[in-house]
Amino acid sequence: MSQDRTGASAPFTGGCACGAVRYEIVGEPTLMFHCQCRQCQRDSGTGHGSHIAFQGAQVTLTGAATEWGQTGERGNRKTRAFCGVCGAPVYLTSPDRPELFSISPASLDAPERFAPQMLFWTDTGYAWDHVDPALPRFGKMPPGV
Repeated sequence: MSQDRTGASAPFTGGCACGAVRYEIVGEPTLMFHCQCRQCQRDSGTGHGSHIAFQGAQVTLTGAATEWGQTGERGNRKTRAFCGVCGAPVYLTSPDRPELFSISPASLDAPERFAPQMLFWTDTGYAWDHVDPALPRFGKMPPGV
């Protein structure tokens, strides 16, 4: 974990590929994970999406992201945000759980801070999408997440 000179965790900073949308997050992630649901596959353009979830963190956004909504299998609403200039996915929020804010790890200025803890929705994964076999796996979204 990156720390500043006082020993506190450094903010998570990042943004889209062209820099038009930026964020700074003060707080610790509650979960880092991969997801093989069909929505994440479509959002990422590959076999899974990767996410860092924060709960109750202080988030500062600059620039205007383009947002679009969808509903997950359990009925939870999601708002995915991407850059309207370069198209890079940047963050995800939920109107049903406004305290949550998730980012795409590749959008981080320091993507090496991403340390996935588990893999969700393996029931819809593909054999060609090789994800670390040591990660705990769940066929769908585990309860309470």
